[in-house]
Amino acid sequence: MNLEVRHVHKAFRSRWGDTLALRDMSFSVPSGEFLCLLGPSGCGKSTALALLAGLEMPDRGQVLQDGVPVTGPGSDRVVIFQEAALFPWLNVMDNAAFGLEAAGLGRKERQARAMEQLRLVGLERFGKASVHELSGGMKQRAALARALAINPQVLLMDEPFAALDAQTRDRLHGELQDIWLRTRKPIIFVTHNVREALVLGDRILLMSARPGTIKRQYTFDLPRPRAMEEHRLVDAAREILTDLRVETEKEQEELYAQLAD
Repeated sequence: MNLEVRHVHKAFRSRWGDTLALRDMSFSVPSGEFLCLLGPSGCGKSTALALLAGLEMPDRGQVLQDGVPVTGPGSDRVVIFQEAALFPWLNVMDNAAFGLEAAGLGRKERQARAMEQLRLVGLERFGKASVHELSGGMKQRAALARALAINPQVLLMDEPFAALDAQTRDRLHGELQDIWLRTRKPIIFVTHNVREALVLGDRILLMSARPGTIKRQYTFDLPRPRAMEEHRLVDAAREILTDLRVETEKEQEELYAQLAD
């Protein structure tokens, strides 16, 4: 599956008036790619992801899936947010199986597919556990299992590990890379963390300060799992941080100007 954002503009109304979130933004995501969208806070990363998911519509331009305009959400494009958003009244197994009933699967088949995905994310022993018994990292694994169970064509991930501690985040980076290598589903991963983007991405798109557009892209053909000690990643991190710092300063200047008004 190929996704394409073509010359997209998107604005939102705020107390300061209409705010242009994205301006003439264009990029494509070929099948099987792990793409990271990186940029300062408020640059429109999550807005771009919402457009790909069909949760928002562009004011101008197009979002295309295999050449066909995206007109709304679909089960072929699943979003995983920073909050796992599991159903607290369901156990882990039933959370993972949620959505399969609408696909017409019987209970046994739903449970079999859910268990297959729980095994993939390392939660096969926790199928009967309640959501409140899970750690933050386990909740995100359960959310990933639920997303994978419906067999989407693409995963859209909006800073899913941002609220986790560094050790848990590093472990999930490794597990997500392993899942991607097994499934080869395209992943679009939103982050403001340079280290995270370098560890995960085949390609990183650096977004400008608001209104967001693609400022620069970085491509990495490095073996996995990756270690930040790799000298090529260290050099790349230095370069990306310099570019990101420029955009962050622009964002701060714009915020100060708005407050002054």
